[in-house]
Amino acid sequence: MQQISLITLGISDVARSQRFYAEGFGWQPIFTNGEITFYQMNGLVLATWLAPLLAADAGLPGPLAPGGLALSHNVTAREAVPPLIERLLAAGGRLLKAPVEPPHGGLAGHVADPDGHVWEIAWNPDWAIDAEGRVTFGAPSLGS
Repeated sequence: MQQISLITLGISDVARSQRFYAEGFGWQPIFTNGEITFYQMNGLVLATWLAPLLAADAGLPGPLAPGGLALSHNVTAREAVPPLIERLLAAGGRLLKAPVEPPHGGLAGHVADPDGHVWEIAWNPDWAIDAEGRVTFGAPSLGS
């Protein structure tokens, strides 16, 4: 079975991170304790954890640096990309790349969260998104 259960991002400030995810994406934490915050997603959990604690838990000598990966948040309509990027910027994000039409079609832009984690905000006409937000690769969307 191919499955990811939990993605954990190292952060430097819990309140600042929560503002970005709550005000930007509109996500509500299911648990937070001042060190770690969990968000229930559609089939997995996203966590933001103070970077030194995440590194210690993994047995690393120092904090993990952001980069080397990008997370993607796909939306159901082309028109949803620019306003979501604007909300993320207003909530403390940093614009990395304004929305453009990639060669494969659709619309995508990139924003960094306050700790530098890269988020692609995209609409892909070839990826269907169901009512629970699950994406199906290669299934045309209703908005195409």
